[in-house]
Amino acid sequence: MSSTGPTYQTAVMQRPAPAICELTAVPELGAFLLSAPWLATAPRGTGRRVLVLPGFTAGDISTAPLRAALLALGHRPGAWGLGINVGADDETVRQLLRRLESLVRMNRGPIDIVGWSLGGVMARLLALHRPDEVRQVVTLGSPIKVDDPDANLSDSVRRIAQLAGLQRGRRAHDLTQIPVPSTAIFSRQDGVVAWTTCRQPAGPTAENIEVRGAHIGLGHNPTVVWAVADRLAQADGQWRPFEPPSLLRFLYPDPDADLDAHIEPSSRAAGPLGT
Repeated sequence: MSSTGPTYQTAVMQRPAPAICELTAVPELGAFLLSAPWLATAPRGTGRRVLVLPGFTAGDISTAPLRAALLALGHRPGAWGLGINVGADDETVRQLLRRLESLVRMNRGPIDIVGWSLGGVMARLLALHRPDEVRQVVTLGSPIKVDDPDANLSDSVRRIAQLAGLQRGRRAHDLTQIPVPSTAIFSRQDGVVAWTTCRQPAGPTAENIEVRGAHIGLGHNPTVVWAVADRLAQADGQWRPFEPPSLLRFLYPDPDADLDAHIEPSSRAAGPLGT
């Protein structure tokens, strides 16, 4: 597989938005609570199981608002149940795979996975290695590209990659293309992860959705919740790119606007997802 997209080093080392942008996460939580009547009109699910994975150093409490909203919309969201997410060591990987297998059995078929930040990286790894058990993946502010282990990564960046389970010996995972439908949600106001690394090559079953808001608020940002609900409500075999209602279109900026000013030519995607 060819190496495409920004590197994990870029995601960790660059800060395309000032950290102060993360302060908007507080009013975003208030907006989430006030938007309950609006969110109740989002597309509804049919009771399918959804595994929701938290970000780095976060736990299930961080995804509680998103899971509550999805439950109210007819989905059956499941917490990851593994405490604080500090990366995918061997034992965490084993437990996460057991959790996936359990939900697949209860669902009697593939499930959806929603992952926030590092949780989204893990979600794409699960889809890469267990495509028959994953129907689709939705990531929220997740850096999805890890460079080759021979690349000039700093020790701290390499350690984070190892903790995330993304580098095993001399093997690196390219997560920009996975064999299941996928949606990458990102914000240019992200003060934690470089937003350019949270995108994927667009293709027949791969898309990017831009929202406005803080990285630490993505799990309760009303526009994110709406988009996630819309993606999960799609019927089997009928995946279509996200198309917000006309009255809501202004809430979702063009995800491809001004890319040339932010992405170096060597980091641009090589082509669409071939599925």
